Amino acid sequence: MLKILIVDDDTNISELIALYLNKEGYETKEVATGRLALEVFESFYPDLVLLDVMLPELDGYDVCKEIRKQHRTPIIMLTAKGEVFDKVLGLELGADDYMVKPFDPKELIARVKAVLRRNTQPIEEVAPKNRIVLDNLIIDKDNYSVTYEGALVELPPKELEVLYFLASHPKQVFTREQLLDKIWGYDFVGDTRTVDVHIKRLRDKFEGDHTWSIKTVWGVGYKFER
Repeated sequence: MLKILIVDDDTNISELIALYLNKEGYETKEVATGRLALEVFESFYPDLVLLDVMLPELDGYDVCKEIRKQHRTPIIMLTAKGEVFDKVLGLELGADDYMVKPFDPKELIARVKAVLRRNTQPIEEVAPKNRIVLDNLIIDKDNYSVTYEGALVELPPKELEVLYFLASHPKQVFTREQLLDKIWGYDFVGDTRTVDVHIKRLRDKFEGDHTWSIKTVWGVGYKFER
């Protein structure tokens, strides 16, 4: 179930938005201030943020800037009719879309689905060479970076290479010896426990619910399931 954080100081509006989103199968959480939005974001890990511009404590622009410092989570900004809203500024700060209140709930749902779809397309549609994109995981071998739940994850080079290699061959089983050859090379001095250690560290770093995983095939080796 995809999660959406609703940030609006008008509880009537946020509750109405939540009602429509819940009917579409989304999990929602509502907060009324910019500062609380940043606090809840780190524990809720939303797949998308609906962010009002005019908020107590921190306005929507500041919240958007703070989120974008560490996360790539999609953001749709909301603004009341008549408020001064610079679309260019919002997009430059990292917003993915914006809507003007009052809006038709059906249009909002359509915008939410469109933004989420752009950010969760299958690998073959969006992934350039040496880049793998899954629902909440991006592995970029060109710049040796991994993004998980919208945040950068620091991985040693070999852990990243193991993750990238398995993810680029989904459902294919590899023995420990094969992984040693593919990742470390024939000249590597070590044993197959090296592979087990790297797999364990990867699993520890990507705990949580997601549609993919590194599976152990007992007596054989490992495979990437999605």
